Amino acid sequence: MEKKELQRIHLIATGGSIMHNLALALHDKGLQVTGSDDEIFEPAKSRLAAAGLLPKQEGWFPEKLDATIDAVILGMHARPDNPELLRAQELGLPIYSFPEFIYEQSRDKQRIVIGGSHGKTSITSIIMHVLKENNRKFDYAVGAQLEGFDRMVKLTEDAPIIIIEGDEYLSDPIKRVPKFHLYHHHIGVISGISWDHINVFPDPEMYRDQFRIFAEMTPKAGTLIYNKDDEQVQLVAVPRNPADINYIGYGVHDHTIKNGRTILHTKKDGDVEIQLFGEHNLRNINAAKEVCKQIGIKAHDFYNALKTFKGAAKRLEKLGETDTTVIYRDFAHAPSKVKATTEAVKVQFPQRQLVAVLELHTFSSLNKNFIPQYADALDKADEAIVYFNPKTIEHKRMEMLSEDELKAAFKNPNLKVYTDSEALQQHLLNYSWQHANLLLMSSGNYNNINMEALTQAVLKA
Repeated sequence: MEKKELQRIHLIATGGSIMHNLALALHDKGLQVTGSDDEIFEPAKSRLAAAGLLPKQEGWFPEKLDATIDAVILGMHARPDNPELLRAQELGLPIYSFPEFIYEQSRDKQRIVIGGSHGKTSITSIIMHVLKENNRKFDYAVGAQLEGFDRMVKLTEDAPIIIIEGDEYLSDPIKRVPKFHLYHHHIGVISGISWDHINVFPDPEMYRDQFRIFAEMTPKAGTLIYNKDDEQVQLVAVPRNPADINYIGYGVHDHTIKNGRTILHTKKDGDVEIQLFGEHNLRNINAAKEVCKQIGIKAHDFYNALKTFKGAAKRLEKLGETDTTVIYRDFAHAPSKVKATTEAVKVQFPQRQLVAVLELHTFSSLNKNFIPQYADALDKADEAIVYFNPKTIEHKRMEMLSEDELKAAFKNPNLKVYTDSEALQQHLLNYSWQHANLLLMSSGNYNNINMEALTQAVLKA
């Protein structure tokens, strides 16, 4: 596909988080963009409307596609029998998954792909922040909205590099290939491997194998940066052609924690206070530093930019605080993420009680065969709470969970289990929050709990 020939592009499932950002990025380039979806929620709805890209009606309309369409981009949300997809196939139109299209648009750029079960969004975010602070030109595709960036996708003609968050989930409903296999990285990162997506990868070995393939796709003269302390990563990031490929292992950045503040120790810049915290983030920082080093960012410039980095949205995002309480929201939902995030908050504030609330929302987290992976994940919390919405289980057509099953799976007899979001809120409001922190972990929304209202109520309690 020649980029210069593109004029009309149609997105199937344009309302997705990353897909609507792609639509906006292509619109910014002056291309004619259309799209469809059967559900479009905020903020995608308002953002598409502001750009004149919001479909007039929700649903699928094959008549939108004709021979003048230069490319069709297929979102993972669409089904293989999607009417618009069938029409595109009938017309013989070029059909791309999101990662395939990003690759086509970045063939002439240096591609940096950040992969891993956990940490990839944070590592990508740090790199982007540092590059922006150092006035470097770059394109990007990242899975979270970042402060200082209007879009989650940027595609230009003149940027020499592109930073991509490399998700291991499937690219589209047709090819069903992991996304990060399709970007063809020059510099790759593997931040950690912890079994996830049981609906696609039914056993840990199959899941791990996707990262092995990613590692082996590193080209000659390319670089693979990996978490040297992760046992699963060690199994796939074994240097095979060290003369041809640059292998770089990283660990936890040297640091100390004083009164809830994290201070990095550096060789030339002395002590550097940062706004991030947690051992997992101290690894993420080192991964980002190694990437930035490969593309010409000096250590001094890296640390200077890092001082102002507040973190990605919903990654230990501070919702509110008083002198004795802090409330954090985190996207953590997989076992390794839940454990790392819970431990991070407790280690940062060892003198305070920690109430950790986890919503089980994903297919994996609600699967009885997978839930034992959460064993000990909430052990660092002084009060551990699990919430799930029975309607979500019904919608996913899964077997209902019981309180006893969850206590056994988490190996925590004191685990509190809630299935009513209002009852959960009331419990939190009745808690004594003097010298106590609240951590809310979910990839969902706790059945539409108003986080701002809950935060204000807890801080006043």
